[in-house]
Amino acid sequence: MTTSAQPLPPLPPLPRPVAWRAVARCVLTTVGMLRRREVHQPVHNVGRVLPFADGTTGRVYRETVVDADPADPCLLVVSFRLRLVRGRAHPVFRIESLLNTPLFVGFPGFVSKLWLAHDQRDLYRGVYEWDGASLAQSYARSLWRVLELVSQRGSIDYRVLPGLRRDAVLADPGLLDAYAPTDPGGGSWWRLVAA
Repeated sequence: MTTSAQPLPPLPPLPRPVAWRAVARCVLTTVGMLRRREVHQPVHNVGRVLPFADGTTGRVYRETVVDADPADPCLLVVSFRLRLVRGRAHPVFRIESLLNTPLFVGFPGFVSKLWLAHDQRDLYRGVYEWDGASLAQSYARSLWRVLELVSQRGSIDYRVLPGLRRDAVLADPGLLDAYAPTDPGGGSWWRLVAA
């Protein structure tokens, strides 16, 4: 990895009609994928605690993968803070969130997602691998419209980091160092660090 690594700049959400049409297509695609048993819930990362450069940690509570080998891998990290979920409601949300799987699995380029529980600042994160940075960005801009229904205003954010495999970053978070100085949005909530 060279020091010229560039994250895609975070863009605003897609217009609502465009985003909701993309989500509807995704749901239809997901139905076929589930019938063909192309969606899996491995457990080897469940329970793993991931530390971030902002001093917070997130525990993986679910993993979702599909049968795919990306030709153009990228890492996507999404964050949001839920509006009305506090205290004992967090475990209920984590159980219910399984029902959200059709809202992302069928998007073009999806490879995997680690679902992270809320951190010390009530921030939820998803750590994804995607096939194609522009596809990952399009997904994040569509997902925004779903998340805005349940999230605190101003809490939704994402980073698309081209050229990275999820498992490589989990094994060596230092791979993200090349992206840090060029992060157009600032902050360190998305930067995995070594435990």
